[in-house]
Amino acid sequence: MIDGQFIGVDVGGTKMAAAELRRGVLGESSLLPTDTSSSDALLDQICAAIEHVRGPDALAVGVGVPSVVEFETGRIRYSVNIPLADLPLRQLLSDRVGLPVFVENDASCAALAEAYEGENLVTEDLVMITVGTGVGGGLVLGGRLYRGVTGAAPEMGHVIVGLDLADGAPEPAERFPQPGSLEALAAGRALDRLAERCAREEPDSALGRRLAAGEVTGVDAVELARGGDAAAARVVRVVGERLGIGIANAINMFDPSEVVIGGGVSQAGDLLMVPAAEVAHRYTLPGVGTRTTIRLARRGPEAGVVGAGLLAVQEYGGSAPSMAPGAVSPGAR
Repeated sequence: MIDGQFIGVDVGGTKMAAAELRRGVLGESSLLPTDTSSSDALLDQICAAIEHVRGPDALAVGVGVPSVVEFETGRIRYSVNIPLADLPLRQLLSDRVGLPVFVENDASCAALAEAYEGENLVTEDLVMITVGTGVGGGLVLGGRLYRGVTGAAPEMGHVIVGLDLADGAPEPAERFPQPGSLEALAAGRALDRLAERCAREEPDSALGRRLAAGEVTGVDAVELARGGDAAAARVVRVVGERLGIGIANAINMFDPSEVVIGGGVSQAGDLLMVPAAEVAHRYTLPGVGTRTTIRLARRGPEAGVVGAGLLAVQEYGGSAPSMAPGAVSPGAR
C-alpha cells in the first residue's frame, strides 16, 4: 500500500465521520452531526472535516455518500437524505481542499472495507448488502469496485424478490422502493411494519404489551426476540427469509466468495442470519455458490470511513491491489 496519508469521509443522513488511513490502519475518527440545512453548509462541513484530520503528507481523499454517483465525474445524480443532488461534488471538493477527491456510494465503500483486512485485500469477489432504513449494496469484483456503465451499480435494494406476475408485470408504483423489492420487504421500515402488525394481532405477546404501553418498532422486535419472545422472533425470521431471497439472487448472479450483510438491521445477528442463510441455500442453483460464505459485516460503524479511505488509495494508485500472500477466500456452503 502507498506510503502517505489518505483521508476517508463517510457522510450519512444524520452523522459524518472522517479519519486518516495509513497503510491500512485507521486513525481516530472525527464524528459530528451532518449539517443538512443546505448544500453549501454541507460542503463547508465536509471540507472542515477533511482539514481537521489532514496531515502534511496527505495524498488523496475518498468520500462516501448515500447517493447515486456518476463516478467518472463525481457528480451526484440522485441523493437520499442529504442536499447534494445534481452537484459536481468531486470537482467542488477537489478545488477547495487542493487534493484529489474521489466520491462513491456509501454502501460500495462499505463493501470495499469488508474486502480488506488492514492493508491486505483478502476477498477479491464480494457482494455487500446493507440493511438499514433502506437496503443498499456494493460489489467488489477482482478486488475493485464494480460500478456499471453509469456508476450506479449495484442497487441491491431494488432487486425484485416478491412480485406476483401471474397476470404479467403490474404497473410500477410512482415512487421507489417498488412493491416486491428487497428494500420494500426487508428494510428496517418493513421490520417496523411487521412488528406493529404482529403486536396488534397478538396483544398478549411481549410485542403486544409493548404496543399497549406506547409504540413498537423493529428495534423492539429484535430486543424482545433476543429475550425469547416467540412472536418477536417470528417477525425477525420473516425479514431474514425475505433477505435470503435477495442473497440467493446475488449468489446465482455472481457466485462470489462472500455475501456480507451489514447495516442496522444486521444487529439482530443469528436471529436474522440463520433464516436468511437457510432460504438462500434453498434458492441457490445446485452447483452455484459452493464456495460462498454468507456472513455478518465485521467492520461495524467504521466500514464507511475505512472504505472511503481505501477508495482514495485505490484510485490514487490507479491499479488493482494484489491479494495478501497466502490469502484464500474463506468458507463453503
